[in-house]
Amino acid sequence: MSDQLPGQSQGLALEARNIKKSFWQGPKEVRVLHDVNLELRVGKSLAIVGASGAGKSTLLHILGGLDKPDEGEVLIEGASMWALSEAERGLVRNKTMGFVYQFHHLLGEFTALENVAMPLLIRGEKTADAVSAAEHLLGRVGLAERINHKPGELSGGERQRAAVARALVGNPRVVLGDEPTGNLDERTADQVYGMLLELNQELKTSLLLVTHNTRLAARMDQQFELRMGCLQEIN
Repeated sequence: MSDQLPGQSQGLALEARNIKKSFWQGPKEVRVLHDVNLELRVGKSLAIVGASGAGKSTLLHILGGLDKPDEGEVLIEGASMWALSEAERGLVRNKTMGFVYQFHHLLGEFTALENVAMPLLIRGEKTADAVSAAEHLLGRVGLAERINHKPGELSGGERQRAAVARALVGNPRVVLGDEPTGNLDERTADQVYGMLLELNQELKTSLLLVTHNTRLAARMDQQFELRMGCLQEIN
């Protein structure tokens, strides 16, 4: 797969077309997503809000190639995720996408530096290059003095900032966040959100977050609400 993907010249980092998804509860079909269409432009930020259980995480997993829609397709800079093999999707995720979750998912036995360097090591980068990139990002998120601390030795906000550094270390084209500040107090959440938006502008990485916090969502370039399985832009 080349670095220049087909949709890049059109300015779209991520596109969802006619996404439908249902789950079964016994004999009953529960439709979660109905004909969801979405465009995220290169270097822009977008928030999806909605009540708990509205399907925000389901949509995010589909956009990230982690869950398959019943109908529709997801394109990353023009490349259809579900036209790829599982191995190819994994490669796309590793090379072009970063993920930040409500829970940091750092590995407890490794230091912050080792956790952040890991995506590059998995990619096959040289250890020295991976460590250098990880050190730079950890410094960028204010953790230069904490790089050798393990997650259990970091505060909640510090762990989440390390998770952001891990998501960005591979210079992804798209970062997807699933309630990335949901476990933080309001002040710390503001700081992490501000840092994500600052890095979005600085690195020109497209940013898509799902959240229940409409106040934080209002800081993004675009806001959408997921309600009754449908996505509507908030003006």
